[in-house]
Amino acid sequence: MPGPDPHDDTSRDYERFEKEQLAQDRDATSVDTADIDDATAQRLVNDLVDAAVVTPVPEDQVLVHEPSGTTFDSTTQLAVFHYGWTADRDADAEGE
Repeated sequence: MPGPDPHDDTSRDYERFEKEQLAQDRDATSVDTADIDDATAQRLVNDLVDAAVVTPVPEDQVLVHEPSGTTFDSTTQLAVFHYGWTADRDADAEGE
C-alpha cells in the first residue's frame, strides 16, 4: 500500500500559519522606538518623575527607573525601556 499523498500534506501550511501568527503577536506587543521622539520621551519621563516611578539623580546625571532599579542617562532610552517594561508586565498579567 502506498504512503500518504504528498499533495495532501498540509503540515507546511500549518507551520507557515503558526509562524505568521507568532510574528503578528510580537508586532502587537512590541514598541516601535521610531514613535518615541525626544519631546515624547521628555513628557513621559516628566510624568514618571511626578508619579515617583523615576527618580532623577542630578549629581550623577542619571534617571533611576524605581520598579526595575535600572539606571539611564537618556530620557529616550528610559522611555523605550519603560514602554517595554510595561508591555511585559501587562502580558504577564494577562497570562495569569
